Amino acid sequence: MTLPVVKAGIVGATGYSGAELLRLLKEHPQAEVTVVTSRSLAGTRLDQEFPSLRGQTDLVFSEPTAEALAACDVVFYATPHGVAMSQAREVLEAGTRIIDLSADFRIQDTQLWSEWYGMEHACPDILKEAVYGLPEMYRDDIRKARVVGNPGCYPTAVTLGLAPLLKAGFVDVDTLIADSKSGASGAGRGAKVGTLFCEVAEDFKAYGATGHRHLPEIAQNLDALAGTETDVTFVPHLLPMVRGIETTLYANLKSEALDADLQALYEQAYCDEPFVDMMPAGSHPSTGMVRGINQCRMALHRQGPKRVIVLSVIDNLIKGASGQAIQNMNLMFGLDETAGLMAGPVWP
Repeated sequence: MTLPVVKAGIVGATGYSGAELLRLLKEHPQAEVTVVTSRSLAGTRLDQEFPSLRGQTDLVFSEPTAEALAACDVVFYATPHGVAMSQAREVLEAGTRIIDLSADFRIQDTQLWSEWYGMEHACPDILKEAVYGLPEMYRDDIRKARVVGNPGCYPTAVTLGLAPLLKAGFVDVDTLIADSKSGASGAGRGAKVGTLFCEVAEDFKAYGATGHRHLPEIAQNLDALAGTETDVTFVPHLLPMVRGIETTLYANLKSEALDADLQALYEQAYCDEPFVDMMPAGSHPSTGMVRGINQCRMALHRQGPKRVIVLSVIDNLIKGASGQAIQNMNLMFGLDETAGLMAGPVWP
């Protein structure tokens, strides 16, 4: 029996997320990349830009024309903010579905989105129907979606780490702290002084401490889980490594939850989730454990009678971007959710 094949296009395939989409989709049993676009590299063979793909593909970069994208079943936008929303209407009218790895379809409040991204939203009507692509929260909605806003890397680690506590009503929602550290690939492939090797190596720093673009996305998720407005302090940090996110989450337990079995709470919440691994109590997950895989690994700790600490790690380019996008594609097309995503981590 021949399995149906999803024809996928990648707009903006020259960045790290685009490269990971290409790598992962190449091994997908029911998907094929048929279009890769780049205005600057149109006419260039893909393996010239990504020598790691030599001998594995004959694809050539092309202009992102409406005709080319209309021939796809799904289009991944691995582009800067503002691109996907400017093309979404035409793509959807052709019957093609969209998975956007930028922030265009993540935040439902258009005024809030504009405040953080410095432009007016181009298609608020399409935004209203867009589904936030965190399967552990919105799996059933993703299955029916035409447009999925793929979550940000930091919001993925933070949201999954706090979700069971917030859904159970076990923590004070006004005292949440997310202390997150990411590898330099999270800043993208473009040349920037702050992510040059000599700037990053042997260094460690916080950034965006007064407010990062992922903060409203995180708040939106946590509010939805808690069923009320939350107050979260989120501070990201840049690590001198290529990939990976470690997020340490702090919350104060309510008095009625002080004797609760939190380990059991998390194990029950995630027992059926293929891409969330709840480790034994007291474990210390590391970014090396998830390098190259679509997995969030986490562990619980208690410090004193009230403080609960959750350690949450992901690969920012996989579960934080391209792997999660493919997980969403699998759901949208009725495929096995784990298809193309079950390879083991790269270690050491």
